[in-house]
Parts: sequence; structure tokens; C-alpha cells
Amino acid sequence: MSKVILHVLGTAQDAGLPHPNCFCKNCLEAIENPAFRRTAASLAIVLPEQKAWHLIDATPDLKEQMARVQMKHNLQGQLMSSIFLTHAHLGHYPGLLFLGREAIGAKNVPVLAGTKMKKLLEEQAPWSQLTKLHNIDLQEIRDGQAIAVSTDVTVIPVDVPHRNEFSETFAFWITGTKKKVLYIPDIDRWEQWDKDIYEACKEADICLLDGTFHSIEDLTNIGRDYREIPHPLMTETMDRLQDLVEQTDIYFIHLNHSNPALDKERTVRNELEAKGFHIAEEGLEFVL
Repeated sequence: MSKVILHVLGTAQDAGLPHPNCFCKNCLEAIENPAFRRTAASLAIVLPEQKAWHLIDATPDLKEQMARVQMKHNLQGQLMSSIFLTHAHLGHYPGLLFLGREAIGAKNVPVLAGTKMKKLLEEQAPWSQLTKLHNIDLQEIRDGQAIAVSTDVTVIPVDVPHRNEFSETFAFWITGTKKKVLYIPDIDRWEQWDKDIYEACKEADICLLDGTFHSIEDLTNIGRDYREIPHPLMTETMDRLQDLVEQTDIYFIHLNHSNPALDKERTVRNELEAKGFHIAEEGLEFVL
């Protein structure tokens, strides 16, 4: 049985922290203090004994995230063995371009995506050049299909509702020999899902859940309309899952730059931690 590590590469909503053209309290702190910055939400499944790793989502911050996981696990120069994609929004697939002619010039890196996402990457420029030049090898995955990335870890995509303008959206079950992880960085509303979030989290040892917004005020304070960017509120998620925190480790990920849970004064963060919930941090690792 080989050791498997789930490494949190990024924890922010698509555009990261600081957010472009924003000078809110959190963004100003991140501009002035590099330690406060956050990159877009992403995970790595690391197989140290095999000198291999697999990526979940190729973010705009890919080159920085790659370097961090490679340095941490002595994988310098070792490209990911595969990339799983959740969906076609800004924070989740633009990093594929770093595999192309202008950068790495990779050879046939397997990229696993849903039917619509695969079609987009095959037919639309500039992504189509990656397939034409064989930088990536697109492979279609489906809801509920188990994919073994090693003899000790399996990834299962789960279809979730989320503004699917260009592709379907997947969450992922990531199961090792010791732990079972539910990863849902993006979803519109828990009640719109055909599965019950409480029952799903009850099956998991660890959950990494959409924490984009703490409350509606996150967006109204910066002049955006919450109805245009649906995500479950952290306050609502905590109400739904409060009874599970003793048995399941629940982390929030994919935090928007305006989220008060990121405030350096930690008032909101201390409140949610007192309830047994956690904020995911870059570099956090779990042994699967």
C-alpha cells in the first residue's frame, strides 16, 4: 500500500486574492502583504513513492502552484500524470495553456473532462491548438464513473448544478485507503442538487466545500448582485451541516476576495471555527 497525499494548492475564488481592480480591505492587505495572498482553488493528488502527481483544475496560477507541489515533494521537472477539470470558468482551466507551445511544450498530458468541456477544448481556440499539437490528450469522463489514478486512490466525478454556460460542472469524490474526500468548489444552491448535501457529507471523512460567499453582504459591499453569481452562503452551509462537524472535517474553499472570513482580524473566521468548521489553507495536506 503506497502513501497518497491530497495537497491543497489553492483556496481562492477564480480571480484570486488580491482580485484585479479591487482595493477592498482584503485586497489591499494582499497587495501589501504577500503572505496574505491566495491562489485559485486547486488540488493535487501526490503519490510520493511513485514520483507522480495528479492535478484537479488547471488554474491561472498553475505555474506557481506546480512549483510549490514539486518542491514540497521532490518532483522537480515531473509534470502531472493527469489533470481533472471541474468546469469552464476562469479559475479552473486557463492554466492548460502553460502546457502549450509557448511554455512547457508538454507531450500528451491526459486531461479528463466532461462531454461539453471536452468538445470546447477540441474545437475552440486557443485550446484546440493544445490537442492539435498533442500537448494534451483529452479523455471524456462521466457522472459516477470511477477513475483509478493508482491502485490506492480513485476519483469519481459528480455532476452538480452551476451556471453551465460552456460546460457541465463536476464535483469529485477522492477515495484512498484511509480517507474519503468530497470536493465541491462550485455549486449554485444545495437545494438545486439532486443529492442531499448532509447525506453526502455524512459519507465523507473530509469535505472541501464551496465557501465563495459568507453572506449576501459580501457582494453588495462591492457593488455586485448576488443573484448573478449564485453560490451557497457559508452561513447556510454551516446551518445545514452543524451536526456533522464531530464526525466529518469540513473545510471551506474557493473563497471570494470580499469574504469576511479572510479578514486579518479573524472575527468571522473565529466564529466559524468555534462552530467546528475550517478555512482551507494553501499547503494543507491530508493522507488518503
